[in-house]
Amino acid sequence: MELSDLARLFERAHRETGHTEFVVVGSLSVLGVLDREGLPERMLVSIDVDCYTPRDPDRIFDLGATLGQGSAFEAEHGYYLDPISPNLPTLPENWRHRLVHVPLEGGITLLFLDPNDAAVSKYARAEPRDREWIRAGLRAGVLHAGIIASRFRETRFFDQDERARAWAALEEDRAEPVEEQAEPGG
Repeated sequence: MELSDLARLFERAHRETGHTEFVVVGSLSVLGVLDREGLPERMLVSIDVDCYTPRDPDRIFDLGATLGQGSAFEAEHGYYLDPISPNLPTLPENWRHRLVHVPLEGGITLLFLDPNDAAVSKYARAEPRDREWIRAGLRAGVLHAGIIASRFRETRFFDQDERARAWAALEEDRAEPVEEQAEPGG
């Protein structure tokens, strides 16, 4: 998945809703980082674009039939819009202040969740594919265990079990040795 794929999707979402701002969360929020060249492939394989419209969060659900899973858009392009509520993911305090604004043509702005905030939510979910995403990000230096730990301290987890599970997974990932980057030309 590339930023140009999201531009296609959100240009269509803009035509259908009139909205010009969309918040992207989940795995593909990593496309908001400035240096997209070094992003690991594992962080870009998702085909569902989790998002909502910040000015009218419920409006995004109107797009499910035309841009969502099972839509003609998905059949043509191989990816789809996954409408979510802004209250759905487990996120640290002040995550909205860290949104990365990426302007697109046509006056559309994508607001991407900071990747370390996305990692907090993924640790809370604790699904195997989320852990793969996190580990790829840690190895590539896109994510930082220390920042994630500090954000855990600012997070209101669903319950103590979710908090304990997230911390245990982070500690496990911190203990895993980071693969060495290959030297250029070597």
